Amino acid sequence: MEALDLARWQFGVTTVYHFIFVPLTIGLSLLVAIMQTLAHRAKDPVRKDAWTRMTKFFGSMLIVNFGIGIATGIVQEFQFGLNWSEYARYVGDVFGAPLALEGLAAFFLESVFLGLWIFGWGKMSERVHLATIWAVALGSTLSAYFIIAANSFMQHPVGALLNPESGRAELDASQGSILSVLTNITALAAFPHVIAGAWLVAGAFLVGVASWHMVRHHNQAREAGLETEDGQVHHSMARDMYRPTVRFGVVFMLIAGVLLVITGDFQAKIMFEQQPMKMASAEALCETQESAPFSILTVGGPDAFSEDCDGVTHLIEIPYVTSVLATYDPNAELQGVDDLNAQYKEQFGETAPDIHGNEVAVDYRPNLFVTYWSFRLMIGLAAFSAILALWALWITRGKGEAARTSGSKAFQWFAVLSIPMPFLANSAGWVFTEIGRQPWVVHPNPLDPTVRLMTMQGVSNHPSWIVVTSLTAFTLVYGILAVAWFHMMRKAALKGVAIPERDPGTDEFDTPTLSFDY
Repeated sequence: MEALDLARWQFGVTTVYHFIFVPLTIGLSLLVAIMQTLAHRAKDPVRKDAWTRMTKFFGSMLIVNFGIGIATGIVQEFQFGLNWSEYARYVGDVFGAPLALEGLAAFFLESVFLGLWIFGWGKMSERVHLATIWAVALGSTLSAYFIIAANSFMQHPVGALLNPESGRAELDASQGSILSVLTNITALAAFPHVIAGAWLVAGAFLVGVASWHMVRHHNQAREAGLETEDGQVHHSMARDMYRPTVRFGVVFMLIAGVLLVITGDFQAKIMFEQQPMKMASAEALCETQESAPFSILTVGGPDAFSEDCDGVTHLIEIPYVTSVLATYDPNAELQGVDDLNAQYKEQFGETAPDIHGNEVAVDYRPNLFVTYWSFRLMIGLAAFSAILALWALWITRGKGEAARTSGSKAFQWFAVLSIPMPFLANSAGWVFTEIGRQPWVVHPNPLDPTVRLMTMQGVSNHPSWIVVTSLTAFTLVYGILAVAWFHMMRKAALKGVAIPERDPGTDEFDTPTLSFDY
């Protein structure tokens, strides 16, 4: 394999691996902040104790996830110099600005206040301590915005001009400079979609873990003979501790699901304008047509679904839907992959110089198979979360003394199975976003295509063995970190919440501790 292929593999592996932790940190920091707020505002001591315990229980997992996220995220910064030095040289003046803001503002905000939150229990007033976890949630959200702004410049460059003397893209006041980068319409569309995806990840994680313990305590109570005449088990840990957490997480999941649909529709319409090739590939729409249908299942011959539309066959389609997704007009005409490829060859040339200065034939079609199926995996894997939310609402229905819990083993295992699904859906979404942009690492702005760079032009000019060495090293280190992360998260999740005990002298609950494996 050439250095370009290896560099793309390394960036893909490390980025997808790092992004496993990012949405959970973003969403879980907000969930923990809300749970601590509920504990702070609760008047009932039982309710206050329950939410405090849940805050510290899920807070311990937030700490573990945050730490591993930092270790894996550092590599992302260095990769631009390791394997993508020509990209860094070309666009570093622009791309580096939001990354610097992310590090100096957002990351330090969340990391400093997370430290205060961890070690500030009992040492600060409740209000000040509560403010620290909200600062963590704000910092993680801001961090996401700056990263999205940087990535959106690669998808739709604004605020910069190409300097013909240096051959570099530079921020320019006449184009709006850094303000235009931060208010890029692509970033404004992608950011709420990414945040909603993070909320779904955290909500599913919360519901999955809490459901496991709810079912476990329900069955333990039934085995102890605490079942009532109507067949219900009103055990305090299942009903008063874990059931509210499950329902709280479900509400969070439903809000995230609605936002994902709304923001996804808005983002898709922008993509149809800015990157029509990406969206045509997502539908395997090979030929330009009116009233374009939405493909449910498409297959191809042995040579199809790579960069070639030959042999692609649409088996199941929903009429008009793709045209509606693109324009709201069911009769709208959408350009196909082959027509767009011919158009781009005429506009940008059939050949382009690679990193060595050799003229190379260019095909502007991305990998059709990966683009098509990653788009469907992004949507399809979210179905697990929808089923989990509805199932959890049903088995926990009722209020007051009539509030239900469940001992269903099927639900318990489905809740655990559903935990990784939104993680995978998020990763599939990013694979679609990045692969669908190829062969561009900086996709040309349709209104001003002067700032653009192909992937083969952004790679570092070094031998393949160097990339093999770093790829092997990163893979081994990341493998070790993955085992450590899974061990610590599993241990923290299985630990559960200690059964509350009242002090006979004061009638107050014992104080739960915040602990994490290290």
